[in-house]
Amino acid sequence: MEKMTISDIARALNIPCPGEGEITGICTDSRQVTPGCLFVAIQGENFDGHDFIPAALEQGAACALAHRPGDWPAGKVLMVEDTLKALLALSAWYRGQMPARVVGITGSVGKTTTKEMTAAVLSARFRTVKTQGNLNNEIGAPKTLFTIHRDTQAAVIEMGMTGFGEIRDLAQAAKPELGIITNIGVAHMEKLGSRENIRKAKLELAECLPDGATLLLCGDNDLLREVKIPRLSCIFYGIDNKNCQICGTIRSSTPLSTSFDISWQGERYSASIPGAGNHLVLAALAAFGAGVSMGMAPEEAAAALAGYAPAGMRQKVVEKGGVTVIEDCYNASPDSMAAALATLGSFPATGKKIFVASDMLELGEIACQCHRKIGEKAAQSGADILLACGELAREMVEAAREAGMADARFFPEKKELSAALVRLARPGDLIWFKGSRCMKLEEVVEDLYASLK
Repeated sequence: MEKMTISDIARALNIPCPGEGEITGICTDSRQVTPGCLFVAIQGENFDGHDFIPAALEQGAACALAHRPGDWPAGKVLMVEDTLKALLALSAWYRGQMPARVVGITGSVGKTTTKEMTAAVLSARFRTVKTQGNLNNEIGAPKTLFTIHRDTQAAVIEMGMTGFGEIRDLAQAAKPELGIITNIGVAHMEKLGSRENIRKAKLELAECLPDGATLLLCGDNDLLREVKIPRLSCIFYGIDNKNCQICGTIRSSTPLSTSFDISWQGERYSASIPGAGNHLVLAALAAFGAGVSMGMAPEEAAAALAGYAPAGMRQKVVEKGGVTVIEDCYNASPDSMAAALATLGSFPATGKKIFVASDMLELGEIACQCHRKIGEKAAQSGADILLACGELAREMVEAAREAGMADARFFPEKKELSAALVRLARPGDLIWFKGSRCMKLEEVVEDLYASLK
Protein backbone atom coordinates (compact mmCIF):
# COMPACT_ATOMS: atom_id res chain seq x y z
CA MET A 1 0.00 0.00 0.00
CA GLU A 2 1.12 3.55 -0.71
CA LYS A 3 1.46 5.57 2.47
CA MET A 4 -1.38 7.88 3.44
CA THR A 5 -2.03 10.13 6.40
CA ILE A 6 -4.68 10.12 9.08
CA SER A 7 -5.95 13.38 7.61
CA ASP A 8 -6.27 11.62 4.22
CA ILE A 9 -8.47 9.00 5.86
CA ALA A 10 -10.58 11.59 7.64
CA ARG A 11 -11.03 13.53 4.41
CA ALA A 12 -11.93 10.38 2.45
CA LEU A 13 -14.55 9.40 5.04
CA ASN A 14 -15.77 12.94 5.69
CA ILE A 15 -15.16 12.72 9.44
CA PRO A 16 -13.24 14.88 11.92
CA CYS A 17 -9.49 14.36 11.99
CA PRO A 18 -8.26 13.41 15.48
CA GLY A 19 -4.61 14.12 14.77
CA GLU A 20 -1.72 13.68 12.40
CA GLY A 21 0.22 10.55 11.54
CA GLU A 22 1.25 8.30 8.68
CA ILE A 23 -0.53 5.04 7.76
CA THR A 24 1.51 2.27 6.17
CA GLY A 25 -1.07 -0.52 5.99
CA ILE A 26 -4.63 -1.67 6.69
CA CYS A 27 -5.44 -4.45 9.16
CA THR A 28 -8.70 -6.08 10.32
CA ASP A 29 -7.12 -8.80 12.48
CA SER A 30 -5.35 -7.77 15.69
CA ARG A 31 -3.06 -10.79 15.34
CA GLN A 32 -1.67 -9.32 12.12
CA VAL A 33 -1.09 -5.75 13.28
CA THR A 34 2.05 -4.10 11.92
CA PRO A 35 3.60 -0.83 13.13
CA GLY A 36 1.96 2.18 11.51
CA CYS A 37 -1.17 0.39 10.27
CA LEU A 38 -4.80 1.44 10.49
CA PHE A 39 -6.71 -1.16 12.52
CA VAL A 40 -10.30 -1.45 11.32
CA ALA A 41 -12.57 -2.87 14.04
CA ILE A 42 -15.02 -5.15 12.24
CA GLN A 43 -18.03 -6.40 14.17
CA GLY A 44 -18.97 -9.94 13.14
CA GLU A 45 -21.39 -12.61 14.32
CA ASN A 46 -18.82 -14.36 16.51
CA PHE A 47 -16.39 -11.57 17.35
CA ASP A 48 -16.14 -7.81 17.68
CA GLY A 49 -12.96 -6.09 16.57
CA HIS A 50 -13.69 -3.22 18.95
CA ASP A 51 -12.63 -5.51 21.80
CA PHE A 52 -9.14 -5.65 20.30
CA ILE A 53 -8.55 -1.95 19.69
CA PRO A 54 -6.40 -1.46 22.83
CA ALA A 55 -4.24 -4.49 21.93
CA ALA A 56 -3.87 -3.30 18.32
CA LEU A 57 -2.72 0.15 19.46
CA GLU A 58 -0.29 -1.37 21.94
CA GLN A 59 1.17 -3.49 19.12
CA GLY A 60 1.93 -0.39 17.08
CA ALA A 61 -1.18 0.46 15.07
CA ALA A 62 -1.09 4.17 14.29
CA CYS A 63 -4.82 4.51 14.85
CA ALA A 64 -8.08 2.57 14.66
CA LEU A 65 -11.41 2.88 12.92
CA ALA A 66 -14.45 2.24 15.16
CA HIS A 67 -18.22 2.67 15.22
CA ARG A 68 -18.78 1.69 18.84
CA PRO A 69 -17.91 4.21 21.58
CA GLY A 70 -15.26 3.15 24.04
CA ASP A 71 -12.58 4.30 26.40
CA TRP A 72 -10.08 4.79 23.62
CA PRO A 73 -6.78 6.74 23.84
CA ALA A 74 -7.27 10.37 22.77
CA GLY A 75 -6.49 11.07 19.11
CA LYS A 76 -6.06 7.38 18.27
CA VAL A 77 -9.53 6.34 17.09
CA LEU A 78 -11.58 7.64 14.15
CA MET A 79 -15.32 7.23 14.70
CA VAL A 80 -17.59 6.27 11.79
CA GLU A 81 -21.17 5.03 11.46
CA ASP A 82 -20.18 1.58 10.18
CA THR A 83 -16.60 0.33 9.97
CA LEU A 84 -17.38 -2.21 7.23
CA LYS A 85 -18.85 0.48 4.99
CA ALA A 86 -16.02 2.83 5.92
CA LEU A 87 -13.42 0.23 4.90
CA LEU A 88 -15.05 -0.07 1.48
CA ALA A 89 -15.35 3.72 1.12
CA LEU A 90 -11.71 4.21 2.09
CA SER A 91 -10.59 1.58 -0.43
CA ALA A 92 -12.64 3.35 -3.12
CA TRP A 93 -10.90 6.64 -2.32
CA TYR A 94 -7.48 4.95 -2.31
CA ARG A 95 -8.12 3.15 -5.61
CA GLY A 96 -9.16 6.49 -7.12
CA GLN A 97 -5.65 7.83 -6.45
CA MET A 98 -4.02 4.98 -8.40
CA PRO A 99 -3.71 4.83 -12.20
CA ALA A 100 -3.98 1.03 -12.47
CA ARG A 101 -6.46 -0.48 -14.91
CA VAL A 102 -8.84 -2.81 -13.08
CA VAL A 103 -10.51 -6.00 -14.31
CA GLY A 104 -13.58 -7.01 -12.30
CA ILE A 105 -14.61 -10.69 -12.29
CA THR A 106 -17.78 -12.31 -10.99
CA GLY A 107 -19.98 -15.33 -11.73
CA SER A 108 -21.63 -18.28 -10.01
CA VAL A 109 -18.66 -20.58 -10.57
CA GLY A 110 -15.19 -20.20 -12.03
CA LYS A 111 -14.42 -16.77 -10.57
CA THR A 112 -11.18 -17.69 -8.84
CA THR A 113 -9.85 -19.80 -11.71
CA THR A 114 -10.67 -17.04 -14.20
CA LYS A 115 -9.03 -14.50 -11.89
CA GLU A 116 -5.86 -16.59 -11.70
CA MET A 117 -5.72 -17.09 -15.47
CA THR A 118 -6.41 -13.43 -16.18
CA ALA A 119 -3.66 -12.39 -13.80
CA ALA A 120 -1.29 -14.87 -15.48
CA VAL A 121 -2.02 -13.35 -18.88
CA LEU A 122 -1.80 -9.71 -17.82
CA SER A 123 1.38 -10.34 -15.81
CA ALA A 124 3.16 -11.20 -19.06
CA ARG A 125 2.86 -7.54 -20.08
CA PHE A 126 1.82 -5.48 -17.04
CA ARG A 127 2.81 -5.10 -13.40
CA THR A 128 -0.24 -6.85 -11.98
CA VAL A 129 -1.86 -7.46 -8.60
CA LYS A 130 -4.75 -9.81 -7.97
CA THR A 131 -7.18 -10.95 -5.30
CA GLN A 132 -5.41 -13.43 -3.06
CA GLY A 133 -7.23 -16.74 -2.66
CA ASN A 134 -10.94 -16.03 -2.77
CA LEU A 135 -10.93 -12.87 -0.64
CA ASN A 136 -13.75 -11.49 -2.75
CA ASN A 137 -16.17 -9.97 -0.23
CA GLU A 138 -16.61 -6.55 1.40
CA ILE A 139 -13.48 -7.15 3.49
CA GLY A 140 -11.30 -9.08 1.06
CA ALA A 141 -11.87 -6.87 -1.99
CA PRO A 142 -10.83 -3.65 -0.20
CA LYS A 143 -7.70 -5.40 1.07
CA THR A 144 -6.80 -6.22 -2.53
CA LEU A 145 -7.40 -2.63 -3.62
CA PHE A 146 -4.97 -1.46 -0.93
CA THR A 147 -2.22 -3.62 -2.52
CA ILE A 148 -2.28 -1.42 -5.63
CA HIS A 149 0.73 0.91 -5.90
CA ARG A 150 1.38 3.88 -8.12
CA ASP A 151 3.48 1.71 -10.44
CA THR A 152 0.83 -1.05 -10.63
CA GLN A 153 -0.48 -1.27 -14.18
CA ALA A 154 -3.28 -3.83 -13.82
CA ALA A 155 -5.36 -5.22 -10.97
CA VAL A 156 -7.60 -8.28 -11.21
CA ILE A 157 -10.36 -8.11 -8.61
CA GLU A 158 -12.66 -11.03 -7.87
CA MET A 159 -16.15 -10.09 -6.65
CA GLY A 160 -18.43 -12.45 -4.77
CA MET A 161 -21.90 -11.92 -3.37
CA THR A 162 -24.76 -13.50 -1.47
CA GLY A 163 -27.49 -11.04 -2.45
CA PHE A 164 -28.45 -7.91 -4.37
CA GLY A 165 -26.31 -4.78 -4.08
CA GLU A 166 -23.09 -6.46 -3.01
CA ILE A 167 -21.44 -6.64 -6.45
CA ARG A 168 -22.47 -3.03 -7.07
CA ASP A 169 -20.77 -1.89 -3.86
CA LEU A 170 -17.56 -3.75 -4.69
CA ALA A 171 -17.50 -2.54 -8.29
CA GLN A 172 -18.11 1.07 -7.29
CA ALA A 173 -15.05 0.81 -5.06
CA ALA A 174 -12.85 -1.02 -7.59
CA LYS A 175 -13.87 1.14 -10.59
CA PRO A 176 -13.15 -1.57 -13.20
CA GLU A 177 -12.73 -0.65 -16.84
CA LEU A 178 -13.21 -4.25 -18.00
CA GLY A 179 -15.59 -6.89 -16.64
CA ILE A 180 -15.91 -10.68 -16.87
CA ILE A 181 -18.99 -12.72 -15.91
CA THR A 182 -18.18 -16.41 -15.97
CA ASN A 183 -21.45 -18.19 -15.40
CA ILE A 184 -24.99 -17.99 -14.06
CA GLY A 185 -25.65 -21.14 -12.05
CA VAL A 186 -27.67 -22.00 -8.97
CA ALA A 187 -25.24 -21.04 -6.20
CA HIS A 188 -27.02 -18.61 -3.80
CA MET A 189 -30.42 -19.85 -4.98
CA GLU A 190 -31.36 -20.12 -1.31
CA LYS A 191 -31.27 -16.32 -0.95
CA LEU A 192 -32.02 -15.03 -4.46
CA GLY A 193 -34.70 -17.52 -5.46
CA SER A 194 -34.10 -17.83 -9.21
CA ARG A 195 -31.28 -17.93 -11.76
CA GLU A 196 -32.72 -14.78 -13.33
CA ASN A 197 -32.25 -13.00 -10.01
CA ILE A 198 -28.71 -14.36 -9.78
CA ARG A 199 -28.01 -12.93 -13.24
CA LYS A 200 -29.47 -9.59 -12.18
CA ALA A 201 -27.15 -9.51 -9.17
CA LYS A 202 -24.09 -10.45 -11.23
CA LEU A 203 -24.88 -7.83 -13.86
CA GLU A 204 -24.43 -5.13 -11.23
CA LEU A 205 -20.80 -5.34 -12.38
CA ALA A 206 -21.87 -4.17 -15.84
CA GLU A 207 -23.71 -1.18 -14.34
CA CYS A 208 -20.43 0.10 -12.93
CA LEU A 209 -18.39 -0.15 -16.14
CA PRO A 210 -17.83 3.10 -18.08
CA ASP A 211 -19.48 3.61 -21.45
CA GLY A 212 -17.68 1.69 -24.21
CA ALA A 213 -15.96 -0.66 -21.77
CA THR A 214 -15.51 -4.34 -22.63
CA LEU A 215 -17.69 -6.90 -20.85
CA LEU A 216 -16.66 -10.51 -21.45
CA LEU A 217 -19.52 -13.01 -21.09
CA CYS A 218 -19.62 -16.80 -21.36
CA GLY A 219 -21.67 -17.48 -24.46
CA ASP A 220 -22.06 -21.16 -23.53
CA ASN A 221 -24.23 -20.12 -20.58
CA ASP A 222 -27.93 -20.00 -21.43
CA LEU A 223 -28.66 -16.83 -19.44
CA LEU A 224 -25.52 -14.91 -20.31
CA ARG A 225 -25.77 -15.44 -24.08
CA GLU A 226 -29.01 -13.42 -23.95
CA VAL A 227 -27.37 -10.32 -22.45
CA LYS A 228 -27.48 -7.15 -24.53
CA ILE A 229 -26.05 -3.89 -23.18
CA PRO A 230 -25.70 -1.39 -26.06
CA ARG A 231 -23.52 1.09 -24.15
CA LEU A 232 -20.86 -1.60 -23.57
CA SER A 233 -18.72 -3.69 -25.90
CA CYS A 234 -20.03 -7.16 -25.06
CA ILE A 235 -17.69 -9.94 -26.20
CA PHE A 236 -18.84 -13.54 -25.85
CA TYR A 237 -16.52 -16.50 -25.40
CA GLY A 238 -17.30 -20.20 -25.52
CA ILE A 239 -16.59 -23.71 -26.70
CA ASP A 240 -19.99 -25.07 -27.72
CA ASN A 241 -21.49 -21.80 -28.97
CA LYS A 242 -19.71 -21.14 -32.27
CA ASN A 243 -21.38 -17.72 -32.57
CA CYS A 244 -19.05 -16.37 -29.91
CA GLN A 245 -16.35 -13.90 -30.92
CA ILE A 246 -13.79 -15.93 -28.94
CA CYS A 247 -14.09 -19.69 -29.55
CA GLY A 248 -12.06 -22.53 -28.10
CA THR A 249 -11.41 -25.95 -29.66
CA ILE A 250 -9.73 -28.59 -27.52
CA ARG A 251 -7.01 -30.59 -29.31
CA SER A 252 -5.86 -32.90 -26.50
CA SER A 253 -6.30 -33.28 -22.75
CA THR A 254 -4.76 -35.21 -19.86
CA PRO A 255 -5.15 -34.70 -16.11
CA LEU A 256 -2.00 -32.59 -16.22
CA SER A 257 -2.58 -30.36 -19.25
CA THR A 258 -4.93 -29.30 -22.04
CA SER A 259 -3.95 -28.05 -25.50
CA PHE A 260 -6.48 -26.05 -27.48
CA ASP A 261 -6.93 -23.47 -30.22
CA ILE A 262 -8.44 -20.01 -29.77
CA SER A 263 -10.34 -18.48 -32.68
CA TRP A 264 -10.40 -14.68 -32.62
CA GLN A 265 -11.10 -12.22 -35.42
CA GLY A 266 -10.59 -14.82 -38.16
CA GLU A 267 -7.28 -16.17 -36.82
CA ARG A 268 -6.38 -19.22 -34.70
CA TYR A 269 -3.92 -19.19 -31.81
CA SER A 270 -2.51 -22.25 -30.04
CA ALA A 271 -2.59 -22.37 -26.25
CA SER A 272 -1.91 -24.78 -23.41
CA ILE A 273 -2.88 -24.77 -19.72
CA PRO A 274 -2.14 -27.04 -16.77
CA GLY A 275 -5.20 -29.06 -15.80
CA ALA A 276 -8.16 -30.29 -17.78
CA GLY A 277 -11.84 -29.78 -18.45
CA ASN A 278 -14.05 -27.50 -20.52
CA HIS A 279 -14.50 -25.24 -17.49
CA LEU A 280 -10.76 -24.51 -17.39
CA VAL A 281 -10.68 -23.77 -21.11
CA LEU A 282 -13.59 -21.36 -20.69
CA ALA A 283 -11.65 -19.53 -17.99
CA ALA A 284 -8.66 -19.38 -20.34
CA LEU A 285 -10.80 -17.90 -23.14
CA ALA A 286 -12.00 -15.17 -20.77
CA ALA A 287 -8.41 -14.44 -19.73
CA PHE A 288 -7.33 -14.29 -23.38
CA GLY A 289 -10.16 -11.84 -24.04
CA ALA A 290 -9.03 -9.67 -21.15
CA GLY A 291 -5.48 -9.64 -22.48
CA VAL A 292 -6.36 -8.58 -26.02
CA SER A 293 -8.88 -6.05 -24.69
CA MET A 294 -6.08 -4.52 -22.62
CA GLY A 295 -3.88 -4.16 -25.70
CA MET A 296 -1.88 -7.39 -25.74
CA ALA A 297 -1.15 -9.12 -29.03
CA PRO A 298 -3.30 -12.27 -29.42
CA GLU A 299 -0.17 -14.44 -29.72
CA GLU A 300 1.20 -12.98 -26.50
CA ALA A 301 -2.05 -13.46 -24.59
CA ALA A 302 -2.43 -17.07 -25.77
CA ALA A 303 1.16 -17.96 -24.88
CA ALA A 304 0.84 -16.38 -21.42
CA LEU A 305 -1.89 -18.87 -20.44
CA ALA A 306 0.84 -21.46 -19.89
CA GLY A 307 1.85 -19.46 -16.80
CA TYR A 308 -1.40 -20.24 -15.00
CA ALA A 309 -1.07 -22.18 -11.75
CA PRO A 310 -4.11 -23.63 -9.92
CA ALA A 311 -4.88 -21.84 -6.65
CA GLY A 312 -5.35 -23.83 -3.45
CA MET A 313 -7.27 -27.09 -3.85
CA ARG A 314 -8.74 -26.16 -7.22
CA GLN A 315 -8.08 -29.10 -9.51
CA LYS A 316 -4.54 -29.60 -8.25
CA VAL A 317 -3.10 -32.84 -9.68
CA VAL A 318 -0.92 -34.97 -7.41
CA GLU A 319 0.64 -38.31 -8.35
CA LYS A 320 1.49 -40.45 -5.33
CA GLY A 321 2.16 -44.16 -5.03
CA GLY A 322 1.06 -44.71 -8.61
CA VAL A 323 -2.32 -43.09 -7.91
CA THR A 324 -3.36 -39.87 -9.68
CA VAL A 325 -5.32 -37.58 -7.34
CA ILE A 326 -7.20 -34.44 -8.35
CA GLU A 327 -7.66 -32.16 -5.33
CA ASP A 328 -10.73 -30.13 -6.26
CA CYS A 329 -12.34 -29.68 -2.88
CA TYR A 330 -12.19 -25.94 -2.33
CA ASN A 331 -15.77 -25.41 -3.39
CA ALA A 332 -18.65 -27.15 -5.15
CA SER A 333 -21.84 -26.28 -6.99
CA PRO A 334 -24.01 -28.33 -9.36
CA ASP A 335 -22.23 -26.79 -12.35
CA SER A 336 -18.69 -27.39 -11.09
CA MET A 337 -19.60 -30.88 -9.83
CA ALA A 338 -20.99 -31.81 -13.24
CA ALA A 339 -17.90 -30.39 -14.95
CA ALA A 340 -15.63 -32.46 -12.69
CA LEU A 341 -17.55 -35.66 -13.48
CA ALA A 342 -17.46 -34.98 -17.21
CA THR A 343 -13.72 -34.37 -17.10
CA LEU A 344 -13.06 -37.47 -14.97
CA GLY A 345 -15.05 -39.59 -17.41
CA SER A 346 -13.06 -38.34 -20.40
CA PHE A 347 -9.67 -39.38 -19.00
CA PRO A 348 -8.08 -42.74 -19.77
CA ALA A 349 -7.00 -44.70 -16.70
CA THR A 350 -5.31 -48.08 -16.30
CA GLY A 351 -7.11 -48.55 -12.99
CA LYS A 352 -10.39 -47.41 -11.49
CA LYS A 353 -11.95 -43.96 -11.79
CA ILE A 354 -13.17 -43.00 -8.32
CA PHE A 355 -15.24 -39.88 -7.60
CA VAL A 356 -15.20 -38.79 -3.95
CA ALA A 357 -17.92 -36.26 -3.17
CA SER A 358 -19.58 -34.42 -0.31
CA ASP A 359 -22.46 -31.97 0.06
CA MET A 360 -23.04 -28.89 -2.06
CA LEU A 361 -24.27 -26.00 0.08
CA GLU A 362 -26.43 -22.84 -0.27
CA LEU A 363 -28.95 -24.45 -2.64
CA GLY A 364 -32.06 -23.92 -0.55
CA GLU A 365 -35.22 -25.73 -1.65
CA ILE A 366 -33.54 -27.28 -4.71
CA ALA A 367 -30.74 -28.94 -2.71
CA CYS A 368 -32.21 -32.44 -2.82
CA GLN A 369 -33.00 -32.19 -6.52
CA CYS A 370 -29.49 -30.94 -7.35
CA HIS A 371 -27.80 -33.75 -5.44
CA ARG A 372 -29.94 -36.33 -7.19
CA LYS A 373 -29.05 -34.87 -10.59
CA ILE A 374 -25.36 -35.13 -9.76
CA GLY A 375 -25.90 -38.76 -8.77
CA GLU A 376 -27.47 -39.41 -12.17
CA LYS A 377 -24.54 -37.69 -13.89
CA ALA A 378 -22.10 -39.80 -11.88
CA ALA A 379 -23.78 -42.93 -13.24
CA GLN A 380 -23.46 -41.61 -16.79
CA SER A 381 -19.97 -40.15 -16.50
CA GLY A 382 -17.81 -43.22 -16.89
CA ALA A 383 -16.68 -43.15 -13.27
CA ASP A 384 -16.37 -46.65 -11.78
CA ILE A 385 -17.02 -45.81 -8.13
CA LEU A 386 -18.81 -43.03 -6.25
CA LEU A 387 -17.95 -42.49 -2.60
CA ALA A 388 -19.89 -39.76 -0.80
CA CYS A 389 -20.49 -38.38 2.68
CA GLY A 390 -22.71 -35.64 4.09
CA GLU A 391 -26.40 -35.29 4.84
CA LEU A 392 -27.35 -34.48 1.25
CA ALA A 393 -24.83 -36.85 -0.33
CA ARG A 394 -27.16 -39.75 0.53
CA GLU A 395 -29.52 -38.46 -2.18
CA MET A 396 -26.62 -38.36 -4.65
CA VAL A 397 -25.72 -41.99 -3.97
CA GLU A 398 -29.32 -43.22 -4.13
CA ALA A 399 -29.86 -41.48 -7.49
CA ALA A 400 -26.60 -42.92 -8.86
CA ARG A 401 -27.68 -46.44 -7.91
CA GLU A 402 -31.13 -45.91 -9.43
CA ALA A 403 -29.46 -44.70 -12.64
CA GLY A 404 -27.48 -47.93 -12.88
CA MET A 405 -24.17 -47.20 -11.17
CA ALA A 406 -22.96 -50.54 -9.83
CA ASP A 407 -20.70 -49.18 -7.07
CA ALA A 408 -22.04 -46.09 -5.30
CA ARG A 409 -21.49 -45.90 -1.55
CA PHE A 410 -22.70 -43.51 1.13
CA PHE A 411 -20.81 -42.92 4.39
CA PRO A 412 -22.25 -41.07 7.39
CA GLU A 413 -18.75 -40.01 8.51
CA LYS A 414 -15.59 -38.95 6.65
CA LYS A 415 -13.45 -41.39 8.62
CA GLU A 416 -15.53 -44.27 7.28
CA LEU A 417 -15.14 -42.92 3.77
CA SER A 418 -11.37 -42.57 4.26
CA ALA A 419 -11.05 -46.17 5.43
CA ALA A 420 -12.98 -47.45 2.41
CA LEU A 421 -10.95 -45.35 -0.01
CA VAL A 422 -7.66 -46.52 1.48
CA ARG A 423 -8.77 -50.13 0.97
CA LEU A 424 -9.84 -49.44 -2.63
CA ALA A 425 -6.96 -47.33 -3.95
CA ARG A 426 -4.44 -49.10 -6.18
CA PRO A 427 -1.70 -47.96 -8.59
CA GLY A 428 -3.24 -46.78 -11.86
CA ASP A 429 -6.37 -45.39 -10.19
CA LEU A 430 -7.63 -41.88 -10.89
CA ILE A 431 -9.33 -40.31 -7.85
CA TRP A 432 -11.20 -36.99 -8.01
CA PHE A 433 -12.22 -35.17 -4.80
CA LYS A 434 -15.06 -32.65 -5.01
CA GLY A 435 -17.09 -30.95 -2.27
CA SER A 436 -17.99 -27.66 -0.65
CA ARG A 437 -15.24 -26.06 1.42
CA CYS A 438 -17.13 -26.38 4.70
CA MET A 439 -17.21 -30.17 4.27
CA LYS A 440 -13.39 -30.29 4.65
CA LEU A 441 -12.92 -33.13 2.20
CA GLU A 442 -9.18 -32.46 2.31
CA GLU A 443 -9.14 -34.51 5.52
CA VAL A 444 -9.92 -37.58 3.40
CA VAL A 445 -7.19 -36.54 0.95
CA GLU A 446 -4.68 -36.44 3.80
CA ASP A 447 -5.73 -39.90 5.01
CA LEU A 448 -5.26 -41.26 1.49
CA TYR A 449 -1.81 -39.71 1.11
CA ALA A 450 -0.72 -41.15 4.45
CA SER A 451 -1.64 -44.62 3.20
CA LEU A 452 0.26 -44.19 -0.08
CA LYS A 453 3.68 -43.52 1.48
